[in-house]
Amino acid sequence: MNTPPASLPGDTWTLGDLTVTRFGYGAMQLAGPGVMGPPADHDGALAVLREATDLGITHIDTAGAYGPRVTNQLIREALHPYPASLHIVTKVGADRDQQGGWPPARQPEDLRRAVHENLADLGLDALDVVNLRLGDAQGPVPGSLAEPFETLVELQRQGLIRHLGVSNATAEQVTEAQAIAPIVCVQNMYNLAYRQDDELIDELADQGIAYVPFFPLGGFTPLQSTALSAVATRLDATPMSVALAWLLGRSPNILLIPGTSSVAHLRENVAGAGLPLSDEDLAELDKIGR
Repeated sequence: MNTPPASLPGDTWTLGDLTVTRFGYGAMQLAGPGVMGPPADHDGALAVLREATDLGITHIDTAGAYGPRVTNQLIREALHPYPASLHIVTKVGADRDQQGGWPPARQPEDLRRAVHENLADLGLDALDVVNLRLGDAQGPVPGSLAEPFETLVELQRQGLIRHLGVSNATAEQVTEAQAIAPIVCVQNMYNLAYRQDDELIDELADQGIAYVPFFPLGGFTPLQSTALSAVATRLDATPMSVALAWLLGRSPNILLIPGTSSVAHLRENVAGAGLPLSDEDLAELDKIGR
C-alpha cells in the first residue's frame, strides 16, 4: 500500500456552504510528544501537510491546544496562502497545562482569546468551522453548553467564524446547541470498538450534519481485535486500513481525520480507506462493537 489511489476515497460532504473531502487529515500528531512543543522533524511535518493537499485532501482538522499553537503555525507555514478549496476546522474550549493536561477553557474570555489566537496563527480573517470542545479527557460530561456556545455564536455574528460544531458532546448537548444556532458537525470519539454514538450518527445523517470520529483507529492505544486482524489478513491489508474503510462505509455523513506525522503513513491511510469490504467482512467486523 505504498501508492495511493488516483482519487481520494469517500467523495465529498458539505459543511454549511463548504465542500470538503470526506477523507481529511487530523493535525494533532504534528506536535511534539504528548501533543506538546514542536515536532522533532520540522521539515517532515511541513511535508506531511503539503502531501495532504497534493493528494486532494481539502479538510484539515486542528486546534490551538495542539502544541499549544504549534500545529496551527505549522499549517500556516506549509500551506498559506491557502487554496480556495482547502477548509480548516479548529476547536476551542481546552487549554494545556505544564503537566500536559487538557484543562477546560470555556469561559467567554477564554473562547474569545482562543478564536483570536487561531486566526493569528493560521493567518485567517475568519475561521471556516469552530468546534466547541466539551467534557474532559475521559469523554463527554452532561451539562448545559449554553454559555460557551452562545459566546461562539456572538463571534460568528461578528464575522470571525463561518460555521459552528461541537466536540466530545452528549446527544443532549448536540440538541441544546441546535436550539441555539445551526451546527454543521459533531466530533466525538467513535471507531469499530467504541460505538456509543451509533444512534446519534444516524440522526445526524438524516439532518445533513457531519459526524467526525476522533481516534478513528483507537487513539493512543491502537485497535486490537481478533476479528479485525482476521479480516485484514484475508484482504491482505493492515488492520488500520480495514478500520478506516469500515468507518467510511458506516454512514455517508462520516468524515475521517486520521492523523500521522509520516508522509508514507498518510499515503497508506488514504489507500487503505478505499479498501472494498464485502458483506461477510462487514458482518464479522460488526461483532467487534456489539
